[in-house]
Amino acid sequence: MPIYMYKAVTKTGVIVRNKVEASSRQNLIKSLKNGNLLPISIEQVSYRSGRTPKKQKRNVTDIQEIMKNVNTTQLGSKKKTLSTKERINVYLAKTEKITSRDLVVFTQNFYLLKKANFNNIHALDTIIQSTENLSFRGILEDILAGVEAGENMYTTMEYYSNVFPYIYINMIKVGELSGSLTNSLEQAVKYLDDTEVLNKKLKSILLPNIIQFVLLIVMLVVGTLVAIPAIQGVFNELGTDEKLPAITLWFAAFIDKAMLYWYIPVIILIGVAIGIYFYIQTPKGKYNFDYFKYKMPIFGELIFALDFSRLMKAMLLNLKNGMRIQDSIEVSKNVIQNYVMLSMIETSINNILIGASWIEPFEKSGLAKPMIIEMLKIGMQTDLTEMMEKLVEYMQIDIDNIMTKIMKALPQVVYAIVGTVLIFFVLVVLVPCIQVYMGNFLFSAYDV
Repeated sequence: MPIYMYKAVTKTGVIVRNKVEASSRQNLIKSLKNGNLLPISIEQVSYRSGRTPKKQKRNVTDIQEIMKNVNTTQLGSKKKTLSTKERINVYLAKTEKITSRDLVVFTQNFYLLKKANFNNIHALDTIIQSTENLSFRGILEDILAGVEAGENMYTTMEYYSNVFPYIYINMIKVGELSGSLTNSLEQAVKYLDDTEVLNKKLKSILLPNIIQFVLLIVMLVVGTLVAIPAIQGVFNELGTDEKLPAITLWFAAFIDKAMLYWYIPVIILIGVAIGIYFYIQTPKGKYNFDYFKYKMPIFGELIFALDFSRLMKAMLLNLKNGMRIQDSIEVSKNVIQNYVMLSMIETSINNILIGASWIEPFEKSGLAKPMIIEMLKIGMQTDLTEMMEKLVEYMQIDIDNIMTKIMKALPQVVYAIVGTVLIFFVLVVLVPCIQVYMGNFLFSAYDV
């Protein structure tokens, strides 16, 4: 059934937008009027089918066509027969994983070529010739074929969402639609570099502590299953009155029951996970989950700042290219995935249509900092483009400050968790081992 995106106005003058399924455009118009909505525009955006088609390349028939001549030479009209080693190398090259580094190198090279006034076809063709990753090379050839056929690059990139991040695709989309692809590529390079730096920082903090935490848990469980029964067996064999610590006996009993009835917590965890998953798929669940992202401890402030910064950068790019504020927001919203932010953007667009302030939804949300709101208000009274340039600079400094706070707070949280597990390990496993090592139980065993 076709899926339509409509814009309509209510009797009170409120503009509403929605995406719905309908058998035809005429039936949708009829249902809107029956619901006291006056249609303004209706566009068919897709067609939903009961089956999910298998993903294949859009513009390249089959990657096997690319691979036919890899590592082969021609002697006259006869092709060289590949050895087993060469066949293995070809297969491994064909299935090579596309890394974030491949994407960074491609974006940097494309940006440099665009700065040198290469057109898209010439730039892509040049990059393809120097791309060593054959899987990525096939995708770039697909993009090139689409551009040569008159398509925008982002339309083919959307088909490879597992390679190109959502935000990255929409940066390219904003650049192509606004005629400033070079500036978008510069932003994309910075986005990828910042993301890589952030991921490295988080990994350097989290990985060692997570490994330490997992090892402690393993030692705790293994120690309880192996060491505790052995110590208890020594006590029973010698007939001593000494007993293991109460917390050790409790945890040993807990592990025994957990192993005996392991399927109960597994079923509960799977049930909770499935329930959460299906709840998040609903509009209300998705909205609440996205709101939680903005309000969650430690990372919430950073997530909101990054999303709002992307929106402001995209708007600034469009304003510099002569777009109106309304059109700028409409195009820029494509860089946002969070439903909470999208709802604020939609309300902002509606406010412009009825003559209200587009800044008001962000102010009422309570998520944006007062400094940001004031800068936008002053920009509306003076020069919005100039003020948004300063706002983007301010937000970058603010994001750096937030990251600094996270880097200070995160180790403390991780150390607290690891320390708690370590103390528990000492009480449950090490104390009984020390008790055996000291040999005090021998005195009671021999009535001494």
